[in-house]
Amino acid sequence: MIVLVAHGTRDPAGPRVIENLAARVRARGADVAVAYADVRAPGVTTVLGAVAAPAVVVPAFLAAGYHVRTDIPAQVAASRNRHVRITEPFGPAPELVGAAHERLRQAGYRAGDSVVLAAAGSSDPRALADVRTAADALARRLRAPVRVGYAATAEPSIAAAVAAARRGGARVAVASWLLAPGLFQRRVADSAPDLVAEPIGAHPAVVDLVLRRYAASCQRTRASA
Repeated sequence: MIVLVAHGTRDPAGPRVIENLAARVRARGADVAVAYADVRAPGVTTVLGAVAAPAVVVPAFLAAGYHVRTDIPAQVAASRNRHVRITEPFGPAPELVGAAHERLRQAGYRAGDSVVLAAAGSSDPRALADVRTAADALARRLRAPVRVGYAATAEPSIAAAVAAARRGGARVAVASWLLAPGLFQRRVADSAPDLVAEPIGAHPAVVDLVLRRYAASCQRTRASA
């Protein structure tokens, strides 16, 4: 079984995206449950405590910060389920950069726009490095510079990044390095760019990545048996 773990948000649109993603993974033949690391129920401990079969936890996070490195493993341990493996998070996987690029084009991006990649933010420098990796990969796709702005915790803020980009005189387009709608996506809109891309959401590339993380975990288990 796959346990897809998302951050959680009070915005009802957020869990709808995660449930849609889970449904698309199920449609590819996998057994999937959804859990949340924070804000919403059910939590990771609750879901794993009710699972009898071996489970593979897939953290649906675009950067490996506190929840990925500390919180989710602690919640897995608290479940007392000894048949759980945790995969790598989504991170700056190339297919997700491609999905963010597609969302940006769908929003109306055109060559010459100044681009800001909006991310959640973290106090963990390794998570910020993941975001920078994604921004650099997007810049290579666009053949243009990409600034980074953060919705919380880290600097510069999305608003500051948009303001800096605007000083160049071009339109400002914000690419969303967020998985689902919620408070952070609203902060993107509040930063007053000329256009805002939608979050990555239940893009086919995300479905592929969930299944790839699951398959890699199962392969490692077989190899170590």
